[in-house]
Amino acid sequence: MFDENRLGVDMAAELMADYRCHTGEGPLWNPMEGRLYWGDIPQGRLFRLNPQTRIHEQFYDGRQVGGFTIQRDGSLLLFMDRCSIAVLRDGAVEFLVDELPDQLDNRFNDVIADPAGRVFCGTMPTDTRSATLYRLDTDGTLTTVFEGVGLCNGLGFTPDLKQMYFTDTFERKIYIFDYEMDTGEITNQRVFVETPEGEGGPDGMTVDAEGCVWSARWDGSALYRYSPSGEQIARVPIPAKKVSAVAFGGPDLTDMYVTTAGGDIREEDGPGAGGLYRLNLGIRGKPEFLSRVGLS
Repeated sequence: MFDENRLGVDMAAELMADYRCHTGEGPLWNPMEGRLYWGDIPQGRLFRLNPQTRIHEQFYDGRQVGGFTIQRDGSLLLFMDRCSIAVLRDGAVEFLVDELPDQLDNRFNDVIADPAGRVFCGTMPTDTRSATLYRLDTDGTLTTVFEGVGLCNGLGFTPDLKQMYFTDTFERKIYIFDYEMDTGEITNQRVFVETPEGEGGPDGMTVDAEGCVWSARWDGSALYRYSPSGEQIARVPIPAKKVSAVAFGGPDLTDMYVTTAGGDIREEDGPGAGGLYRLNLGIRGKPEFLSRVGLS
C-alpha cells in the first residue's frame, strides 16, 4: 500500500505545462498517440503534451468544452456549452447534437466513456435548475439517468466493471452505483465517501489498478486516495488550491497527471494555480475506455 509519509523531493508534483488555465480540467491519456490531453473550460482551449519530448501545444480555440473522450477512431468527442456534442477530427468540428433546448444557458462538465463505448456526461447547475447526469449511447441517443444533482463531476468504474463512481461536488459526496455493462443502467445509489465540510469539495477522479479511488480536491490543494471500502489512505499535496482532476498515463500507466485552476488569480489560489502537473508514486492506473459514439 502507498504510504504518504514516503513522499520526498523525487515524488513531488512536477510542473509539465503552464498555460495559467482559468479552469484546467479533463486530463486524459491518449494511448494511440502517447500524449496527454487536457483543457481550459471557460477559455475554450484544448492542449496536448508529449511527455517524452516535453513538447506541448494548444490545438483548439473555440467554444467551451466541459469534457471530452477519445473515440476509437482517434477523434475527440467534445461535450460543450449549450450542451452541444461534437466530434473534433483533423481540426474540423462536426456536431452530433446541436444543442439541448432546455440547457441553452448551461454546459456539460465531467464525462467518461464506459466499456461499451457509451459516454456518461454530466452538466453544471444553473440559477433555475439542478445538474443532470446523462448517458449518450453509441447510436447517439441521449438518456437522463440521474437528476437533482448539485454539481456533476468525477466518474470512474471499479476494476470488475460492476460499479460506477459519480461525484457531486456541491454535496461533497462520491456516490457508487451498481452498473450493468450490457445496458449501461445504473442502480442502487449509495454514498462511497463524504468529505469534511470546510475542506473543499471532491472534483475529478480516477481509479487505479488496485481499485483505489483518486479524487482531486477543489479548494483542498491535494489529491486524496481512498480504498475500495472508502477509507482515506493517502493525501498528496499539489501546489495549487483548486485541484480539479487526475488521470494516469505514460507507457506503463504509472505517471499521474493533475490539472488545476486559478491561473488568473494566482495570488489567491497558489503559485502553481492553472498548471498541469505530473507525479509518479509507483502506483499503476487502469486504461480509460474509448468512446465509439456514431462509429460502427
